[in-house]
Amino acid sequence: MSIFVGSGVAIVTPFNQDGSVNYDSFGKMIDFQIENKTDAIIVCGTTGEASTLSDDEQIETIKFAVEKTNKRIPVIAGAGSNDTKHGIELCRRAEKVGADALLIVTPYYNKTSRKGLKKYFENMAGSVDIPVIIYSIKGRTGLNISPEMVYELSKIENIVGIKEASGDISQVAKISALCGDSIDIYSGNDDQILPLLSLGGKGVISVLANIAPKDTHDMVTKFLQGDINEAKEIQLRALNLINNLFSEVNPIPVKAALNLMGMNAGHYREPLVDMEDANLENLKKAMKEYGLI
Repeated sequence: MSIFVGSGVAIVTPFNQDGSVNYDSFGKMIDFQIENKTDAIIVCGTTGEASTLSDDEQIETIKFAVEKTNKRIPVIAGAGSNDTKHGIELCRRAEKVGADALLIVTPYYNKTSRKGLKKYFENMAGSVDIPVIIYSIKGRTGLNISPEMVYELSKIENIVGIKEASGDISQVAKISALCGDSIDIYSGNDDQILPLLSLGGKGVISVLANIAPKDTHDMVTKFLQGDINEAKEIQLRALNLINNLFSEVNPIPVKAALNLMGMNAGHYREPLVDMEDANLENLKKAMKEYGLI
């Protein structure tokens, strides 16, 4: 049930001036990604501001992505909640509108125990027939998925991957050692794509790919094909740009970058707000040096 190998874009959700989803811009972004070799679309994740979308908006956005992509590449829908019942409903609705797979984040704020975390993912995965990628991002949720827990969860038939955004390469190594080929590991950090691939990773779920999709795809593909030096050059050349994409809370900088490229990502839903002037100038400089503007 593997979903993809390569670069999956954690795509933004563009908004109109009135705050509604801008489907015209969104469709153009999806085409831009596919034309530039992105291997999967991850919609309504953290970068897609899913936490400020209503349930109906989230499902409608997923449905649009499915229809626009039209089976050219997989569409992976963000789901999960701090309320298991609510999360299951989102999973089922995403499957119903045609998502190829789900990205399910750990519970947040109320969190849970080790026993509760296992039950949470069992219930989420068990509510659908499509593949599931579990999402570990302690910096946002306050809850890590330990390597031992990943190993236990990998025994569930349709849990086939993990987006590993802990930033802890030692943890990634242990996951790979414990799980082997039973789970696909994707980097959740653009500055650690190559280190994670070197430990057996299958790719990245990337913010960078919003603005540099071909390079992100090529970085992974070249590494997996054995062209380590060229992959390393892409990773290191992108490092300053990546750092500036995370100079403020994601997706603030990447939406600003898309707007600078004329891609009309629009603004944000509060509490997210426009970038600080100094950070925006540094982002512009990094984009110019990279050749994006």
